[in-house]
Amino acid sequence: MILDVDPQSALPVYEQIREQVTRMIVSGVLPVGARLPAIRQLAGDLQLAKGTVAKAYALLERDGVVESRGHRGTFVIELALPSDIDGSLAVAAERFVNVARQLGVDQERALAELAAQWNRQSG
Repeated sequence: MILDVDPQSALPVYEQIREQVTRMIVSGVLPVGARLPAIRQLAGDLQLAKGTVAKAYALLERDGVVESRGHRGTFVIELALPSDIDGSLAVAAERFVNVARQLGVDQERALAELAAQWNRQSG
């Protein structure tokens, strides 16, 4: 699993890990059943504290994309379709606002980037 973290980024390293792993799962690069590297191994590979990787893994589990099986490891699970679209959208919006604020971006610029991304993906 190839991850690239930037300690100088306004986005915390654990969030960078969470986002990159989530993208790999959603895109199919990490299929259902794939085992993630052990926390200690990934922390060593990325030269990070084990707690940082553990926090990322805990968030991935909270997000419902991986499952911890104790000493056997952490595995990608089948993504469940959100039953609460409004709640899921609210969570995504909250994350977007948090990242924009961490980057020091004002609301106007953040919304402009969101609209531009929407248009790029719309075709």
